[in-house]
This record gives sequence, structure tokens and C-alpha cells, in this order.
Amino acid sequence: MEDEMFEQIVAVFHSLVTWVAAGAMVFGGVVPYIPQYRDIRRTQNAEGFSTYVCLVLLVANILRILFRFGRYFETLLLWQSIIMIATMLIMLNLCTSVRTATELNTKRRSFIDFDWSYFWLWSRFVDYMQCVLAFTLMAAYVTYLFLESALFVETLGFLAVFTEAMLGTPQLYCNYQNKSTEGMSIKMVLMWTSGDTFKTGYFLLTQAPVQFWTCGLLQVLVDFTILFQVYYYSRFPQKPVSHTASHTTSAKAL
Repeated sequence: MEDEMFEQIVAVFHSLVTWVAAGAMVFGGVVPYIPQYRDIRRTQNAEGFSTYVCLVLLVANILRILFRFGRYFETLLLWQSIIMIATMLIMLNLCTSVRTATELNTKRRSFIDFDWSYFWLWSRFVDYMQCVLAFTLMAAYVTYLFLESALFVETLGFLAVFTEAMLGTPQLYCNYQNKSTEGMSIKMVLMWTSGDTFKTGYFLLTQAPVQFWTCGLLQVLVDFTILFQVYYYSRFPQKPVSHTASHTTSAKAL
């Protein structure tokens, strides 16, 4: 009798851990952006956050979803990608509205201008949606054409993982351009670092394919470089640039 009760307790505990782990897997990637979202809403300043981070994650998760048509992976990862795409669109909507309200330049840029010098620097959220939709349709069509090719499917999966590994590089470049990490949520980067370190350790312990843990190590390296920028620019503040130069840099970073 006691053995049966103990087995039931273990089964309930196992189910609870499984549900918690599943929730962490699906929603864990969204958590780092909550403090950044709140900071932008509070300050009405999106200069410290690079919207190219959103671009990287949108591309990576769209490719991951398409990869599932060629090689099945667990549904939790599919939901993780869907929720991350929704989160990045919410971040883009906020950054665009804040930037439009504070932008000195009254000239509006749109996706249908097809001006590559202003790629991902458009004035309306709908332009970003048009770009994401166009990329999704184009990538889906190419995937449909080459879905029977194992080489294409494996390459698609690698591109999805590698693109996600490049997540921190837009923020790294944004900080370098601004010569400051002001406006960037340090909590967000710390959450990036802890999550990427845990994920890479998991890949190494489970002997995951080499592209998984190598891309994971690259991601952790970028995270620590951003943290070094936080230390360096706070310890050694850079000389302020002129108003004109500052405005140009901000436009490029966003």
C-alpha cells in the first residue's frame, strides 16, 4: 500500500516537473524581453534596443517552423517559435510607435519603396509586417520546391540554428555604434546569458549534433561580449558625439 502511494507521488511529481519544464521551454525565451519592453514603455525611448534583434529572431523561427516540414521535432519547440514570433512583432510595434513619435525627420520610409539603405528602418509597423509576410511566403515556396532534398532540409535546419546564434550581434553592434549601453536592459542580456549557457551545456551533455553546441558556444560568447560592453562603457564613458552624428547613429542602430 505504501509502495503504491509512493509511486503515485512520484508520478504526480514527475508530471509536475514535466509541465514546468514544458512551460519554461515554451515561454522562457520570451521572459528576457519583458524588462526591455517595460523600459521602452516607461522612458518612451527605443534607442538602446536594436530592432535587428527582432529581425534575427523572426528569420530564425520562421526557418525553424519550415524545417519541421522536412524533419519532425517536438511540438513544444514549434509553439516556442510561434510565441517568439508574436513577441518580436509586439516589440517591433512598440519600437516603431515610440520612434515615430520622437523622430525629428518627418519623411516616412516604407517597405514598398524598396530602398535598401533604409531596410528595417521603416516608419510604420505595417511595413515590417509586409516584409515578414513576403519573406515567409518566399521561404515557404522554396521549401516546398526542395522539400524532398535531404541536403536542403539539413541546410535549412542549420540556417535556423545559426541565425538564432547570431541573436546578440545586432545589439552588440548597436552598443558599439552608440558607444554606450544606455537604454539597453541589462536584465535582458543577463537572461540571455543564463539561458544560452544552460542550453549549450544541455547540448554538450546530451551529445547533440555538432552544429547545435558550436552555435550555442558562439551565442554565449556574444552574450559575454555584450556584458563586457556594459562594464567598459560604464567604467570608461566615451566622448559624446555631436547632435547630428548621434541622430544618424541612432537611425542606423534601430
